[in-house]
Amino acid sequence: MAKALPRQTKIIATLGPASESPETLDALLQAGVDVVRLNMAHADEAWVRTVTARVREAGDKAGRPVAVMMDVKGPEIRTGARATPLPLAVGQAVDVSGPDAAPAEGVELIPTNYPPIVGALGAGGLVLVDNGLIQLRVTARRKDRLRCAVEQPGTLGSRRHINLPGVKVELPALTDKDRRDVALGCSVGVDLFALSFVREAADVAALRALLQEHGSRAGIVAKIEDQSAVDQLGSIITESDGLMVARGDLGIEIPYETLPLVQRRAVALCQAARKPVIVATHMLESMISNPVPTRAEVSDIANAVAESTDALMLSGETTTGKHPVKCVEVMSRIAAAVERDRPPAMTPEPAADTPKAKLLRAAATLAGDLGNAGIVVFTRNGDLPRVLASMRAAGCPIHAFAEEAVIARRMRLLWGVEPHVLAFREGAEATIEAALSRLRDRGLCLPGELMVIVTNVILGEGIIDSIQLRSVPPLPAAG
Repeated sequence: MAKALPRQTKIIATLGPASESPETLDALLQAGVDVVRLNMAHADEAWVRTVTARVREAGDKAGRPVAVMMDVKGPEIRTGARATPLPLAVGQAVDVSGPDAAPAEGVELIPTNYPPIVGALGAGGLVLVDNGLIQLRVTARRKDRLRCAVEQPGTLGSRRHINLPGVKVELPALTDKDRRDVALGCSVGVDLFALSFVREAADVAALRALLQEHGSRAGIVAKIEDQSAVDQLGSIITESDGLMVARGDLGIEIPYETLPLVQRRAVALCQAARKPVIVATHMLESMISNPVPTRAEVSDIANAVAESTDALMLSGETTTGKHPVKCVEVMSRIAAAVERDRPPAMTPEPAADTPKAKLLRAAATLAGDLGNAGIVVFTRNGDLPRVLASMRAAGCPIHAFAEEAVIARRMRLLWGVEPHVLAFREGAEATIEAALSRLRDRGLCLPGELMVIVTNVILGEGIIDSIQLRSVPPLPAAG
């Protein structure tokens, strides 16, 4: 019987009231979730501890070490607290200020938590409130406020998010809340931290230093959400362990017609840098309420898969939506269908590739020539599987074996990589045999199937990297 090819694009699901129960978690993992996201904009310590334990239990039950990614809220500009909603009409004059201004007579005041906002914009500047649903145009800058005219009307609620398109916001990379959340994440063993509103590489470095203080080996995913980040994309990718194209705020901060171009560029740069990349936000937004996706959503997911993103992320669809498990099933079906139609060509080889990378490319090429054979790689830090994943060997599953669970779970984000935890034996031969037997016993390969093995062999005092072609051993004789 032919073995079905596994889906190689990964799926991230955000936990919330619709998905946090043990039963739904089990179903989500069964449907194919690879990474579980905790959104710290809507979480407290007790909830984080409870759901992290549930995720670990569900992963153990499913035999799949899924990763937990904590999405750190990051610095943001918000309007002040408001006891009652404020209707705003087209052309109405309003004042936008820092937190301490007093209202002017006859003009509604919209205070914010960002005192420099007055100096950040001049006449003609744009203030977007509540994800752009309300738009204010600056008509004059005064000593302690911006006088604005309402261009896009709406009803202003309490503590609404503000975007300032094209403005470099002077906020710290990490707030006090973020530092507390990171400490909590480290204490429960979070595998990945997503940092919101990254503007430059130094923001990622600040989180890296904090993780080192806590002794955490978690990876850092930089979220790209404004023009500053787009301008600094290359250096941010270099500093981080992965990238998220967070299309919600990004689509507000930059001209929306350029969003697909930025997404495509981010995916390509991450592949070249051999870092994983996530495409997020509004992937299946209509399925928050509806049981089937729109045709545009199907095409959006298909396009991201065709661009070879490592992972796709669900947000509201799985936190508060009516169909969290079905959303994962739909996303998985679309991704698998596009992958089956994918041409066999791998990503281009860089001109100055390292000898080890060339060896990995040779292994991937051999696996493809054998008819999409599996690749088995042994790693202590996840680097070799990460490089292999970046080559996008279509149809060739990468089975990455690590001794530490934290390394295995981090690799869950990588395109095409199926991570496994295995205690390495004294010799390479015994380790290879144990790995192949594990894959066979779990139904991930068939007896007699050819597998490409990437390993190293100790020869005298040196270590020789090698590619081996091995056959999966037969099942042990009964009795």
